[in-house]
Amino acid sequence: MTKLFLALLCAIMMAACDARESTSTDAEHADSAPSPEHEDVWGYTGEEGPGNWADLSEEYALCRDGVEQSPINLTGAVAIEDSGIERRLGHAVLADEQIARVADIIDNGHTIQVTTDVPLSLGIGETTFELIQFHFHAPSEHTIEGVQAPLEAHFVHKSAAGELAVIGILVEEGEYNEIMAPIIAALPSSPGDSRRIDDLSLPMNELRPLPTEYYRYDGSLTTPPCSEGVQWIVAADLYEMSGQQMTEIVAHLHNNFRPVQALGSRKIGYVSR
Repeated sequence: MTKLFLALLCAIMMAACDARESTSTDAEHADSAPSPEHEDVWGYTGEEGPGNWADLSEEYALCRDGVEQSPINLTGAVAIEDSGIERRLGHAVLADEQIARVADIIDNGHTIQVTTDVPLSLGIGETTFELIQFHFHAPSEHTIEGVQAPLEAHFVHKSAAGELAVIGILVEEGEYNEIMAPIIAALPSSPGDSRRIDDLSLPMNELRPLPTEYYRYDGSLTTPPCSEGVQWIVAADLYEMSGQQMTEIVAHLHNNFRPVQALGSRKIGYVSR
């Protein structure tokens, strides 16, 4: 009887242990499962527009209270020596092996965003930033001497410490752009849609050009939460796409630009390499 009781007790304990393990495993899977994406409450028009971003969430307070916000009107720039950036950018220009074979393109409801399978670095001083994505705004967010371009591309780079640096490229109508052609051909059909290109041969150093003349200033993200501490490099020369290419990409963007912000006490540097 005693042996039977002990065996029964042991079986009950093992079953309870298995149940706890199963519950724990289920909990781990539940915790690791992707949570529903946080719904963005901001936009570019009406009550969700740029003038009201700070009222939509406490996390967006800098959109109103920040003192180094972007974009800005690029005027009154002062020529500066920028040899550190020149040195590192020069090395990047020579890296001709940077060919992207895969690109993921998504219409996230705010912009068209592209990521590729090639890490492309940008050096500023002693810090190295890696390209994490690029996206578009139409018309341009930055203006040069008060003039807004039809389109602007932002190449967003991030350091190992989480710092951000963005290369801004303003685009105007002109020659057909061979480099952008496969991206434009694969544009998503509607917000929330995404496309993947697996047969690319895309020279990333041409897609993300390293301008020889550019503006430098300290700013912010141009979308909520408008975080500051972003290092901006904006090309002085406009790049070109054909009228048809411009029409196709702008049709997906719907005036997704933030108006220029006050410069405040900041200085704008101008670099000619």
